[in-house]
Amino acid sequence: MFDATKTSIETDRLVLRPPELGDLDDTAGLWADPEVVRFISGKPSTREESWARLHRNIGFWTAHGYGPLIVREKATGRLVGEIGLANFGREIDPPVGPLEAGWVLAPWAHGQGFATEAVLACLDWARERFAGQRATCIIAPDNAASIRVAERCGFKACGLADYKGSSVAMFERAI
Repeated sequence: MFDATKTSIETDRLVLRPPELGDLDDTAGLWADPEVVRFISGKPSTREESWARLHRNIGFWTAHGYGPLIVREKATGRLVGEIGLANFGREIDPPVGPLEAGWVLAPWAHGQGFATEAVLACLDWARERFAGQRATCIIAPDNAASIRVAERCGFKACGLADYKGSSVAMFERAI
């Protein structure tokens, strides 16, 4: 069985690791923030929804050996956000995944380069496991900051798609 506790990625400023049940308070606060979900669903998550998301994210690591990572500031331990690769099984055409990159940051962490730093570290980690495979991501077309992160991390725009009644920009890159 895969042991996610042995996976940790460090950068100069960040520690990225698989989620744990003890992350619930921080992740529930993250996903309850209207600014965080503005371009994702537009609807803040309840604690119950965050509980289910946390268990799903832990399950990704158990079932697949990869998934969303908890990102904390190394100096303070403060939650920066969640960043990683996962197969969300989205019903979208053209398809995304199984290596779909995603990132969400706490508002206090915006504009500091944390997202780019963490996504690049995650992609470096993935290169050892998934070399030559394609990674994708979907971003709301109005989310200029997230599009800049994708571009800085080597993702190239590859079209638009409809996902749950909303237009999303699709990006891809080789791992």
